[in-house]
Amino acid sequence: MYPPKLQETLDFFDTLEDQNDRVNVLLDYADKFKEVPKEVAVRPFEKSHQVPQCESESYIWAEKNQDGTLKYYFAVENPSGVSAKALAKVLDDTLSGERPETIMTVSPEIVYKIFRQNISMGKGLGLMSMVQAVVALAKHHSSTAA
Repeated sequence: MYPPKLQETLDFFDTLEDQNDRVNVLLDYADKFKEVPKEVAVRPFEKSHQVPQCESESYIWAEKNQDGTLKYYFAVENPSGVSAKALAKVLDDTLSGERPETIMTVSPEIVYKIFRQNISMGKGLGLMSMVQAVVALAKHHSSTAA
Protein backbone atom coordinates (compact mmCIF):
# COMPACT_ATOMS: atom_id res chain seq x y z
CA MET A 1 0.00 0.00 0.00
CA TYR A 2 1.32 3.40 -0.98
CA PRO A 3 1.08 6.65 1.00
CA PRO A 4 -2.53 7.93 0.73
CA LYS A 5 -1.83 10.99 -1.47
CA LEU A 6 0.23 8.91 -3.89
CA GLN A 7 -2.41 6.16 -4.02
CA GLU A 8 -5.10 8.75 -4.69
CA THR A 9 -3.04 10.20 -7.55
CA LEU A 10 -2.35 6.75 -9.02
CA ASP A 11 -6.08 5.94 -8.80
CA PHE A 12 -6.81 9.19 -10.64
CA PHE A 13 -4.36 8.28 -13.42
CA ASP A 14 -6.10 4.89 -13.69
CA THR A 15 -9.31 6.71 -14.63
CA LEU A 16 -7.64 8.44 -17.59
CA GLU A 17 -8.50 6.09 -20.45
CA ASP A 18 -8.03 8.68 -23.18
CA GLN A 19 -4.38 9.27 -24.08
CA ASN A 20 -4.95 12.97 -24.75
CA ASP A 21 -6.46 13.43 -21.29
CA ARG A 22 -3.41 11.75 -19.72
CA VAL A 23 -1.01 13.92 -21.73
CA ASN A 24 -2.88 17.09 -20.75
CA VAL A 25 -2.82 16.15 -17.06
CA LEU A 26 0.91 15.41 -17.25
CA LEU A 27 1.55 18.71 -19.04
CA ASP A 28 -0.40 20.46 -16.28
CA TYR A 29 1.82 18.81 -13.65
CA ALA A 30 4.94 19.84 -15.60
CA ASP A 31 3.67 23.44 -15.83
CA LYS A 32 3.32 23.53 -12.02
CA PHE A 33 6.85 22.23 -11.44
CA LYS A 34 8.86 24.48 -9.14
CA GLU A 35 12.63 24.23 -9.21
CA VAL A 36 14.74 23.72 -6.10
CA PRO A 37 14.98 27.00 -4.17
CA LYS A 38 18.37 28.69 -3.92
CA GLU A 39 18.38 28.13 -0.14
CA VAL A 40 18.59 24.37 -0.82
CA ALA A 41 20.92 24.21 -3.83
CA VAL A 42 22.53 26.42 -6.48
CA ARG A 43 24.09 25.69 -9.84
CA PRO A 44 26.29 23.94 -10.57
CA PHE A 45 24.51 21.22 -8.60
CA GLU A 46 26.54 18.59 -6.79
CA LYS A 47 26.76 15.40 -8.85
CA SER A 48 25.86 13.42 -5.72
CA HIS A 49 22.27 14.68 -6.15
CA GLN A 50 22.03 13.80 -9.85
CA VAL A 51 19.66 11.02 -10.84
CA PRO A 52 21.56 8.29 -12.69
CA GLN A 53 20.20 7.27 -16.11
CA CYS A 54 17.88 10.29 -16.31
CA GLU A 55 18.01 11.80 -19.80
CA SER A 56 16.68 15.11 -18.45
CA GLU A 57 19.60 15.61 -16.06
CA SER A 58 17.46 15.63 -12.92
CA TYR A 59 18.63 16.29 -9.38
CA ILE A 60 16.87 15.50 -6.09
CA TRP A 61 17.30 16.71 -2.52
CA ALA A 62 15.41 15.80 0.65
CA GLU A 63 15.32 17.63 3.94
CA LYS A 64 13.95 16.21 7.14
CA ASN A 65 11.27 18.33 8.78
CA GLN A 66 11.09 18.72 12.55
CA ASP A 67 8.18 16.26 12.70
CA GLY A 68 10.31 13.58 11.00
CA THR A 69 8.64 13.87 7.60
CA LEU A 70 10.57 14.71 4.44
CA LYS A 71 10.41 17.59 1.99
CA TYR A 72 11.67 16.87 -1.53
CA TYR A 73 13.20 19.34 -3.96
CA PHE A 74 13.92 18.78 -7.65
CA ALA A 75 15.82 20.34 -10.52
CA VAL A 76 15.44 19.32 -14.15
CA GLU A 77 18.20 20.80 -16.27
CA ASN A 78 16.90 19.73 -19.69
CA PRO A 79 14.36 22.36 -20.84
CA SER A 80 12.53 19.62 -22.76
CA GLY A 81 12.36 17.36 -19.70
CA VAL A 82 8.58 17.61 -19.48
CA SER A 83 8.10 14.02 -18.25
CA ALA A 84 10.77 14.47 -15.57
CA LYS A 85 9.16 17.73 -14.44
CA ALA A 86 5.71 16.10 -14.34
CA LEU A 87 7.01 13.16 -12.29
CA ALA A 88 8.95 15.49 -9.97
CA LYS A 89 5.75 17.45 -9.30
CA VAL A 90 3.78 14.25 -8.65
CA LEU A 91 6.47 12.96 -6.27
CA ASP A 92 6.70 16.29 -4.44
CA ASP A 93 2.91 16.64 -4.13
CA THR A 94 2.38 13.09 -2.91
CA LEU A 95 5.51 12.23 -0.91
CA SER A 96 6.68 15.49 0.67
CA GLY A 97 5.20 15.50 4.16
CA GLU A 98 5.41 11.71 4.51
CA ARG A 99 7.65 9.82 6.91
CA PRO A 100 10.72 8.12 5.37
CA GLU A 101 9.47 4.64 6.37
CA THR A 102 6.28 5.23 4.36
CA ILE A 103 8.16 6.52 1.31
CA MET A 104 10.43 3.46 1.32
CA THR A 105 7.42 1.33 0.25
CA VAL A 106 7.15 3.14 -3.11
CA SER A 107 8.06 1.07 -6.16
CA PRO A 108 9.56 2.49 -9.35
CA GLU A 109 6.70 0.71 -11.13
CA ILE A 110 4.52 3.75 -10.36
CA VAL A 111 6.11 5.29 -13.45
CA TYR A 112 4.07 2.92 -15.62
CA LYS A 113 0.89 3.64 -13.66
CA ILE A 114 1.38 7.34 -14.36
CA PHE A 115 2.74 7.33 -17.93
CA ARG A 116 1.47 3.94 -19.12
CA GLN A 117 3.35 2.55 -22.12
CA ASN A 118 3.79 5.98 -23.69
CA ILE A 119 7.46 6.38 -22.81
CA SER A 120 10.60 5.04 -24.42
CA MET A 121 12.70 2.48 -22.59
CA GLY A 122 15.42 5.07 -21.93
CA LYS A 123 12.97 7.62 -20.58
CA GLY A 124 11.27 4.93 -18.51
CA LEU A 125 14.59 3.94 -16.94
CA GLY A 126 15.37 7.57 -16.12
CA LEU A 127 11.97 8.17 -14.55
CA MET A 128 12.21 4.94 -12.57
CA SER A 129 15.64 6.11 -11.40
CA MET A 130 14.00 9.29 -10.10
CA VAL A 131 11.65 7.18 -7.97
CA GLN A 132 14.56 5.04 -6.79
CA ALA A 133 16.48 8.21 -5.82
CA VAL A 134 13.51 9.47 -3.79
CA VAL A 135 13.32 6.10 -2.00
CA ALA A 136 17.10 6.08 -1.43
CA LEU A 137 16.90 9.53 0.19
CA ALA A 138 14.07 8.26 2.41
CA LYS A 139 16.22 5.30 3.45
CA HIS A 140 19.11 7.64 4.21
CA HIS A 141 16.90 9.92 6.32
CA SER A 142 15.22 7.04 8.13
CA SER A 143 18.62 6.09 9.52
CA THR A 144 19.50 9.62 10.65
CA ALA A 145 18.17 11.40 13.70
CA ALA A 146 15.56 14.16 13.36
